[in-house]
Amino acid sequence: MPLLLILLLPFVGAVVAALLPTNARNLESSWAAAVALAVAVPLALLYPEVASGTVLSERLAWLPSLGLDIVVRLDGFAWMFAMLVSGMGLLVVVYARYYLSPEDPAARFYSLLLGFMGAMLGVVVSGNLVQLVVFWELTSVFSFLLIGYWTHRKDARRGARMAFTVTATGGLALLAGVLLIGHIAGSHELDVVLAAGEAVRAHALYPLALGLVLLGALTKSAQFPFHFWLPHAMAAPTPVSAYLHSATMVKAGVFLLARLWPVLAGSEAWFWIVGGAGLATLLLGAYAAMFQNDLKGLLAYSTISHLGLITLLLGLNSPLAAVAAVFHMMNHATFKASLFMSVGIIDHETGTRDMRRLDGLFRAMPVTGTLAIVACAAMAGVPLLNGFLSKEMFFAETVFVTAHPSVEILLPAAATLAGVFAVVYSLRFGHDVFFGPTSGDCPRQPHEPVHWMRVPVELLVLACVVVGTLPAWSIGPMLATAATPVVGGRLPDYSLALWHGFNEPLVMSLVASAGGVLVYLLFAERLRRRTRRGAALIGALDGQRLFHATLALASDLARRAVRWLGTRRLQPQLLMMFVIAGLAGLGSALIVPLAWGDRARVPATPEFVALWLIAGACAIGAAWQAKFHRLAALTLLSVVGLVLCITFAWFSAPDLALTQLAVEVVTMVLFLLGLRWMPKRVEEDDPRTTLRARWRRRRDLVLALLVGVGLSVLSYALLTRHAPLSISPFFLENALPGGGGTNVVNVMLVDFRAFDTLGEITVLGIVGITVYALLRRFRPPQEVIDRPAQQRVIPASAVSDLQSEGEGEAAQRYLEVPAVLVRLLLPVAFVFAFHLFMRGHNEPGGGFVAGLVVAIAFIAQYMVGGTRWVEARLRLLPPRWIAFGLAAALATGLGSLALGYPFLTTHTAHVHWPLVGEVHLPTAALFDLGVFAVVVGSTLLLLTAIAHQSLRARRQQAAADDHEEQA
Repeated sequence: MPLLLILLLPFVGAVVAALLPTNARNLESSWAAAVALAVAVPLALLYPEVASGTVLSERLAWLPSLGLDIVVRLDGFAWMFAMLVSGMGLLVVVYARYYLSPEDPAARFYSLLLGFMGAMLGVVVSGNLVQLVVFWELTSVFSFLLIGYWTHRKDARRGARMAFTVTATGGLALLAGVLLIGHIAGSHELDVVLAAGEAVRAHALYPLALGLVLLGALTKSAQFPFHFWLPHAMAAPTPVSAYLHSATMVKAGVFLLARLWPVLAGSEAWFWIVGGAGLATLLLGAYAAMFQNDLKGLLAYSTISHLGLITLLLGLNSPLAAVAAVFHMMNHATFKASLFMSVGIIDHETGTRDMRRLDGLFRAMPVTGTLAIVACAAMAGVPLLNGFLSKEMFFAETVFVTAHPSVEILLPAAATLAGVFAVVYSLRFGHDVFFGPTSGDCPRQPHEPVHWMRVPVELLVLACVVVGTLPAWSIGPMLATAATPVVGGRLPDYSLALWHGFNEPLVMSLVASAGGVLVYLLFAERLRRRTRRGAALIGALDGQRLFHATLALASDLARRAVRWLGTRRLQPQLLMMFVIAGLAGLGSALIVPLAWGDRARVPATPEFVALWLIAGACAIGAAWQAKFHRLAALTLLSVVGLVLCITFAWFSAPDLALTQLAVEVVTMVLFLLGLRWMPKRVEEDDPRTTLRARWRRRRDLVLALLVGVGLSVLSYALLTRHAPLSISPFFLENALPGGGGTNVVNVMLVDFRAFDTLGEITVLGIVGITVYALLRRFRPPQEVIDRPAQQRVIPASAVSDLQSEGEGEAAQRYLEVPAVLVRLLLPVAFVFAFHLFMRGHNEPGGGFVAGLVVAIAFIAQYMVGGTRWVEARLRLLPPRWIAFGLAAALATGLGSLALGYPFLTTHTAHVHWPLVGEVHLPTAALFDLGVFAVVVGSTLLLLTAIAHQSLRARRQQAAADDHEEQA
C-alpha cells in the first residue's frame, strides 16, 4: 500500500465515523478498529525493508518552487512510532467499545480518535519539517477536542483549554525554530537537515533555533516548567488518557528530540537545557506521584517523571543513552497504557478512582488486579519485566556520564532517588488498591469487566513480560532498527542480557527497590493523607501558578485596552481606523519617499472629467445628506459606485466592472437593511452638544480630505512609475498556454492563484456562518423596536394608503406588481448567470460575478415576497451552498493530486456536445463552480440573517402592540 494512502486512511476514516449513527457503538467501534488495522498491517509488512536500512519515501508535489512538498518518509525510528500509534490505537478502540456508556456520543469520539491517529501518524512520518509542524499543531487541536469530550464537565473544558494553550503556543515556537533550521541547512527536507548537523551546530543562529525547537518539544512532552497541563488533561475519558497521554501525544516531544538528535545534540547548550529539564521533571513528577490519591493523577505524574527520564537520556549527548531513550519509549508505552486501562476498568466497575475508597479489590477483581500489579512492577523496574531493562540502561548512563565532577556524583544519586520514588508510587497503586481489608465505601459493588474490555490490557502486560524475559529475541531487532537512525546510522555496543554481573547500576537498582519499600512501609499512611509538606513542595514547583497568573495578567491588560480603545459607537471606531491607516501610510512615505514616474500620461477627455465631476459632487452630497436623510445619502453613494464601475470599463477592465457592479447592488441592499438598526437622529437643544457636533464634523472633514488626498497622491505615484519587476507579463504570456484561457484575470483566480482563492472563499463562508450565528440571538436596540410600524415596513410614499385602506391590504397592493416582475426575472437571472459562468475562462465573467447575480436575484425575491414566502417555496438552505462550494473546490485540488500533479493544477479538455458542438472545458470550471456556490450561499446567509432580525423585531413590536390594546 502506498505510504501516502496509509497517511490518508485515518482522516478518511474519521470523516466516515462522524457520519455514522451517533449511538451505534458496535458499528462505530468496528469501523474504527478496521481503519486502525488497515494502517497497522501494511506498516508491519514494511518491516523487512526498514530493518535492512532502507529509507522508504514518497513525494507529492505541492510547492516545488519553495521546496515544500508533501513527503512521507519511513525509516526505522518512524516505523517504530507509526506502529506504536496504529497498534495502540487499535487496542484503545477495542477497549473504548466497552468503556463508553450508551449515552456518550460514540460517533464523535471515534471520529476524533481517528483524526488524532492521522495527525500523530503525520508527525512521525513527515519528511519535511514544515509539514511536521502542521501535523504537530493538528495533534494539539484533536487533543483539545478529546480532552474536552465530556463537554458538560467544567474540569474537562478547563483541562482542554490549558493543554491546547500550552502545546499550541509551543508549536508556534517550533515553527519558528524549524524555519531557522531550514534556513541554516538550506532546505526543510528532513534528509538534508539530518545530514547538516555540524553546519547547524556551528551556525550563529544555532542557540536561537535550539531554544525555539526545545520550547515546542518540552511543552508537548510536559517537561518542567511546562508539566502542569498533563494532570489537568486527566479529565478526558480513560481511553483518551491511555492513548494520548501515555503512548502517543506526550511522546511527540521526545520523538522530536530523538528525531533531531543528530542535528542539535552534542553541544553544551543541549546538555544543560535538555538534561536539566529532564532531571527536574524526573524528580518532580516522581515526588508528586507519591502524594496522589486519584489513580489517574498518580499515573499522570508518573508519566511526567518517565518522560523526564527519556528527556534526560537524550540530553546526555551519548549515543548509548539515546538508544536507552528509544528503548524506554517503547517500554513505557506498554506498561503505562495498560495501567491507564486498568484504572478505567476499576473506575468503570466501582464508580470511583479515589484510592482511599478502593481497599481490597483483589478479592472481587483477581484477574484485573494481577494485570495491574504486573504493570506496576514493570513501572517500578522489577526484574524480568521490560521496565527493569531500560531502567538499568538509564542507571548505567548516569554512572558513566562524562561531565563536571559534581554532575558525575549528583546525577547517579538523583537517578537512584527517582527510582525510590517510582517504587513508592508503584506500591501505592498495587498494594493500596488491591490488598488490605475490603472497602465498604465503593459507590458500586466491584466485579470483573467483560472479557473483551480486559483483552487490550492482557496483550500489553504480556508484552511487558515477554520483553522482560526474552529481550534479545523479542525486542532486540526492532530496537536496533528504531535506534539506528537516531544515533546517525551507527549503533554503539550494548547488550540486552538479563544479567550483566554485580555492577554499579545493579547496586543502584537494589538501593532504589529497598529504599522504596522502606519508605512505603514507614510513611504509607502519611502518603495516603497527602501531607502538607509534600503538597507545599509540589505547589512551589508547579508551573500552573505561573500559567494562571499569566492568563490573569493578559486578561487584565486586554480589559484595560478595551476600556481605553474600545467603544460601541461606529464613528469613533472608523475614526481610529482612518487615523492609524493614515499614519501608517505617511510613515511609509517618509521611509520610502514618493516620486513621480516618467511613464507617458493618458490625456484626459472631457467625458471622463465630467464623469468624475459627477462622482465628486455625489460624494460631497452623500456626506452632506447623511446629516439629514440617510436614504438620500445612500442613493448618492450608489452613484459614486456606478461611476467607479464605468471607470473600470473605461480602462479596459470589464471583469472588474462586472464584479464591482454586482458588489454595489449587494452592498446597497446591505446598507438598506442596516439603516433600520441605526438610532434615530435627535436634534440637540444643548448649545454645548451642538458645538461638539460641529467640531466633530469639521474634524471628520479634515481627516477625510487628508486621507483622500494622500491616497490620490499614492495612486498617482504608483501609476506613473515603471515596474521593471512586474509580474503582469508572466500572466499575460502564460494565461492561454498554462491555464487554457484567454481571460487573464479569471485564469489567475482559478489557476495560478487558485490556492489564494480557496483561502478567500473559505474565509467568506466562515464570515457568513459567523454573522448568522451572532445575529441569531441579537435583539435590535429598543429605540428601533419602538418606531411606528409604518416607518419600518412600508416607504413613506405609501403611508397615506396605509391610513386609508389598512396596513395589510395597502402593503399587498403596493408590492403586488413588483413581486410579479421580480419572480418573472428569476429565470432570466439564472440564464444570465449561466452565461457569465460559462464564458468566464475566455471572456469577462466567472463564478464570482455569476454567484453575485444569482444572489441578487434571490435577494429580490426576499424583498418582494418576504422571508416566510421565499423559505416556504424555495428552501435555499445557504449553509449547504457553502458546504457544496468548499467541497467542490477542494475536490478539484485533490483530483489533481490523485493524478500525480500539484494541488489545484488545471487541465483543459475540448468536449463535443450534441447540438452544441465543441466546448472548451477546463477543470478550473469545477473550482469556479465552488466559488459560485460559496458566493451565493454566503451572500444569502449574510443578508437573510439581517432580514430575519428585522422580521423578528416587527413580530416583537406587533406582539407588544396587541398586548397593549388588550390591556
